[in-house]
Amino acid sequence: MLDVVDPRVLFRDYVYVSGTSPVFVRHFETYADDILAAYGPDEGALAVDIGSNDGTLLGFFKRHGLAVLGVDPARDIAARASAAGIETWPEFFDAAVARRIAGQRGAASVITANNVFAHADDLGGIVDGIRQLLDDRGVFAFEVSYLVDVFEKTLFDTIYHEHLSYHSVRPLVEFFTSHGMRLIDARRIDTHGGSLRGIACKAEAEYPTAPSVAEAIAEEARLGLHDADTLRSFSRQIDNLRDELGLLLRGFKEAGKSIAGYGAPAKATTLMYHFGLGPEIIDFIVDDSPLKQGLFSPGMHIPVLPSSVLAERHPDYLLILAWNFAEPIMRNNAAYQCEGGHFIVPVPAVEVIPS
Repeated sequence: MLDVVDPRVLFRDYVYVSGTSPVFVRHFETYADDILAAYGPDEGALAVDIGSNDGTLLGFFKRHGLAVLGVDPARDIAARASAAGIETWPEFFDAAVARRIAGQRGAASVITANNVFAHADDLGGIVDGIRQLLDDRGVFAFEVSYLVDVFEKTLFDTIYHEHLSYHSVRPLVEFFTSHGMRLIDARRIDTHGGSLRGIACKAEAEYPTAPSVAEAIAEEARLGLHDADTLRSFSRQIDNLRDELGLLLRGFKEAGKSIAGYGAPAKATTLMYHFGLGPEIIDFIVDDSPLKQGLFSPGMHIPVLPSSVLAERHPDYLLILAWNFAEPIMRNNAAYQCEGGHFIVPVPAVEVIPS
């Protein structure tokens, strides 16, 4: 990584909140159920979520009788989570914060970090803090974008400034071992187009290592993920996708059609710049989060508006930039399609719906 942006710039005023997505609310509910069923922390045990955002996941742990604490540097979001009953420290998690938590609240039985473990420059320091805070039977659960899915589905737009690491299982095993921990489970899940849920514990804990770890390593080897030629072929896949989508959208514009974007996630900036999709192609973007409405896309300065404008302006095509939520977006905007509108899903394959 050549340039690491100061995390205070990136995350102190973060605007994404999990609770605005019904998909993620359901995901975190199931996630909490899975952790509790598999590892059975006692009632009243402490669950700590690193990068806890609005406390959606911790809310489900709390509902099951666990004590909860969030750690998140986004000051406004942390304050709102605390006001809603999920105590959240507005800080970056590190070993010093881990020691303070342990001193004030005791050891944690569950520590989670979801879609944040790839965002930190000092992963080793974070894992050292996690080890300090975990009790002897505790588990650390994390979800990250999985390199297998990034490669197989050409999810190149998940590569941007917030993400400093791109995870696969083989190096994760060695990484945790070097910090006195063990990776004991590695499951593929559907979120963000394809993610990895890893479970780790202290090296001396008595949990067995699930077959999923060896199976994942074997699949990564089969795909040649650690070979330079594989990454070169990945580059060619991206270029082919760019050419296909660009040809399609420019054809629509030349035919006098209007195109809007749906969703203003960070990954949309990568996609729009790499594919050359500026205001000459995309007239406006809609997003369901009030925190993004009234703003503009980075660099391209395309206005971000509430989805209610679709009924007023009714673009001919909606390019779903938040493609990982394509199904619920299309389902929730069925009226737009019934009135003649079309959706375009750009990743992992270009698709126009209805065709």
